[in-house]
Amino acid sequence: MAHAGPLAATVAGKRASTVGRFAPSPTGPLHFGSLVAALGSFLSARAAGGRWLLRVEDVDQPRSVPGAADAILQALEHHGLGWDGPVLWQSQRTDAYQAALEQLRRAGWVYGCSCSRREIAAAARRGVAGAVYPGSCRQRARPWSGREALRLRSTSPGIRYRDAVQGDQLQELEAEVGDFVLRRADGLHTYQLAVVIDDAAQGMTEVVRGADLLGSTPRQILLQQRLGLPTPRYAHLPVAVDAAGQKLSKQSGAAPLRLHAPGRNLVAGLEFLGQGPPPELAREAVGTIIDWALTNWSPQQIPRVAALPVPAAGGGLADPGAA
Repeated sequence: MAHAGPLAATVAGKRASTVGRFAPSPTGPLHFGSLVAALGSFLSARAAGGRWLLRVEDVDQPRSVPGAADAILQALEHHGLGWDGPVLWQSQRTDAYQAALEQLRRAGWVYGCSCSRREIAAAARRGVAGAVYPGSCRQRARPWSGREALRLRSTSPGIRYRDAVQGDQLQELEAEVGDFVLRRADGLHTYQLAVVIDDAAQGMTEVVRGADLLGSTPRQILLQQRLGLPTPRYAHLPVAVDAAGQKLSKQSGAAPLRLHAPGRNLVAGLEFLGQGPPPELAREAVGTIIDWALTNWSPQQIPRVAALPVPAAGGGLADPGAA
């Protein structure tokens, strides 16, 4: 465990009893899989009497779609998922990410990498997150030029943690992932760095999100340890898939939710999370549905994997006319 640095000192005292969050990327409108993640994190925080924060993860600006963030915020409000405080935008947090990189550099954990993708692919083997970086640049004592990628040394005895839904987890980072990128050669900071800095800055005590990010968690825990930051509780919800077994995502063209049927969307989300809502609840007002969900919230009922695939077009939840 690293000694507490300036980032740790900054976030000290911010951790309330329960602070959760939803952190969508503005690459498209809200779909059913996104709603499940938002609903699960909202109910987990609110049922504990805690705060629920919203963060727009637009650190990768080239992938951001104009208008998508506003559409997501409107959809959340339409479904009764109100957040506390102002929205945090990653695109405005560059200085914080750069400060974290500098702290890691001073501690000797970060080095520059000039390897091309072709060179890495030729020398690497497959791991849990794709190609395992072979460490080609790890021993090259090169000054930072600003034109190379920056990688974190992943030397670690292994990251163990208990996920509230998925159970005990172990990942040998050096063997299974390798030294991973914190800043790309084009100067953009990566998701792994940004999410760790922002979770700490917002005083996050729990991270409830989709199980597609389960494999990223050990990298984030290692970064927390290297920066002297607290590690929140993790709960990875089952991933919504279509009839073909493909994860619902904006990248795969998952259709947007129908905003004129928020009650039906919420009840479908509660069913997916194993909460057993009565079918007639879908006819009630959004506020009534949220009240029922908070009163009856049972994290122990959340399945590790989806019991059933979401039917095509989100089980009638998606708007076929939406862009």
